[in-house]
Amino acid sequence: MAAYQTKQRRILQSFLADHPDESLSAADIAAALSAQSISISAVYRNLTALEQEGRIRRVAKSGSREVLYQFVDTEDCREHLHLLCKGCGATYHMNKEDADNLIRMLAVHEQFAVDRNDTVLYGTCEACQIKERIRTNHGRDKEQKSTE
Repeated sequence: MAAYQTKQRRILQSFLADHPDESLSAADIAAALSAQSISISAVYRNLTALEQEGRIRRVAKSGSREVLYQFVDTEDCREHLHLLCKGCGATYHMNKEDADNLIRMLAVHEQFAVDRNDTVLYGTCEACQIKERIRTNHGRDKEQKSTE
């Protein structure tokens, strides 16, 4: 039996569909939808239902207890492994050929079957790596100047 579609649920689903490659907290979602009078409890209730239906994925934010949600009810999302940046929280689709090779390698060498629909790899995106290098180099420059 299909879930009853309340106005709040339709608004939430539309919002999530408009942000498919973002990992958002319930508080982020509620804040974005506050002008439409959707309460945080309605957000949580609907997120739970959408997760049970397999339309969103819940992931723990690295290094914290915060839970993030990502809309995965698109053809692109179903067929890709996801890469989640620990720095900025951005989510990326892994190149399909690379993901297939990784999954095949794990199956052959580790006798491990990856669940493509429920796998998130955590790391640092290129933009955050660049920011970190700049920050690190800036710190070294300051240190060198202070020792001269």
